[in-house]
Amino acid sequence: MSSLTGTPRLVRLGIRRDRINLVVWIVGLGALSFFTVSAVAGVAPTEADRLVTATFTAGNRLARAFDGPASGTHLGAMTMTEMFGVLAVLGGLMSILIITRLTRQDEETGRAELLGSAIVGRRARLTAALVVALLANVVLATVTTAALLAQDLPLEGSVAAGAAVGAAGVSFAAIAAVTSQLVDSQRAATGLASTALGGAFLVRAVGDAAGTVDGETFVVSAWPSWLSPIGWGQQVRAFSQDQWDVFLIFGGFIAVLVGVAYLIGDRRDLGAGVVDVRPGPATAGGRLSNPLKLVWRLQWATLAAWTIGILILAVAWASLGDGADELVGLSEEFEAMFRSMVGEGGMVDAYIAFVMSFTAVAIGAAMVQALLRTRAEESTGRIEAVLAGSVGRRRWIGATVLVAGGSILAILVLTGVSSALVFGVMIDDVGEGFSSFGGATAVQLPALVALGGAVLAVIGLVPRWSAGLAWGLLAATFVMGQLGAVLELPQMVMNLSPFTHVPSFPAEGIAVLPLVVLTGVGAGLGALGVEAFRRRDLQL
Repeated sequence: MSSLTGTPRLVRLGIRRDRINLVVWIVGLGALSFFTVSAVAGVAPTEADRLVTATFTAGNRLARAFDGPASGTHLGAMTMTEMFGVLAVLGGLMSILIITRLTRQDEETGRAELLGSAIVGRRARLTAALVVALLANVVLATVTTAALLAQDLPLEGSVAAGAAVGAAGVSFAAIAAVTSQLVDSQRAATGLASTALGGAFLVRAVGDAAGTVDGETFVVSAWPSWLSPIGWGQQVRAFSQDQWDVFLIFGGFIAVLVGVAYLIGDRRDLGAGVVDVRPGPATAGGRLSNPLKLVWRLQWATLAAWTIGILILAVAWASLGDGADELVGLSEEFEAMFRSMVGEGGMVDAYIAFVMSFTAVAIGAAMVQALLRTRAEESTGRIEAVLAGSVGRRRWIGATVLVAGGSILAILVLTGVSSALVFGVMIDDVGEGFSSFGGATAVQLPALVALGGAVLAVIGLVPRWSAGLAWGLLAATFVMGQLGAVLELPQMVMNLSPFTHVPSFPAEGIAVLPLVVLTGVGAGLGALGVEAFRRRDLQL
């Protein structure tokens, strides 16, 4: 028996277990690629419009940090500047979750020991996880290429763009393969790999912000961009230069990390990691004396990371508020698109409503992850130890809802206050800052309640598919609510998103009835989910 015996069967098993999640991820990212081309074409339909927009993007360091380096005025090149960072981050997150789920989670739940009792080689599980991640990224690259070709973009550039997205995803799968050998839990391995993902985005952002403008619409990135897999994907310069030799860097990076993962995996015990874990105290302290404190102990680090990221995003957008007239007035088409999303009113007020609606989606993502932690505790079997005592199911999930809801409320308050202060200082009127940014932040709460109720209903009614469905719900509400007007979706479809019913304050007045209805719908769905969770069997 070789070290890879049983790999093909484990690959089929991994694909079967993750088939729903993979379909949601890949279809969602493919749709994002397709619609981003439409959005860029709608904003800048002519060569003159694209020249104005690309010149502004190339000359603005903040835009380069968030989007990436400008690569000319070709529609495809501008699309890749706008969306590659998002595709690379989401594709990387998909790859990380595949690897940690098929390696570390199996060791935590005991499935790895069961598989190891059969005819399975020592390296078969890790190899199978890497093959599943590779296949998922190959399909993602193919779907991305097909989406770009469907928009009549050139073949070579479309293939280069799809390959860059797939290569970035495989790079983070290799990073997760290493972190899964270093620590002894899925949570820690995912956290380490996600930290590497965030670091890669930050390093890339620094490199692009510090780059130099060559001509009017092309940015030469500084050296930090060449330290990041996300930066390598952008340096392919799809539709502009199509630099295929950059993929040699991807290949070398992936080969070295996979080799390191095998080397560590050959030398560690099943269920253990390289990093020693200190045993905890024999008795729980005051911080774990009830379910609420336990849930907070499990979630605080993740929620703190979300809070920092969202605050940075909100403050950056608030700092641009005073120059919204110049930003929005780049072209008549962009202004028309902007108006279709946020309605009439002053340009600065419309800008505030616009950016806070996108910030609300980021806060929604933090809430989805916090609520899904209940499902993670259930699928790994840890919740059984808690429920075996005096803690009831309603009390346990109630603690999760309180922690998630309280944290989201705190993030909303911090976002509103920080944005209001920054904007108020920029315009020398702090009171106006609190009036505009504070109100624009507060009106997002009912939509978040509705989204949270839907996620709880999914966890209670269809637990096995809850992760994919919950993230799919978030993506669908974002496309229908924030992008529906740009994509010219039917009003009936846009009405399915709770964010569609949030008033564009301060660009327009506040209508109380939709906010009350959203809150009621969210509370009803949440109660349904809690009751379903209380009545059904636990499912691994």
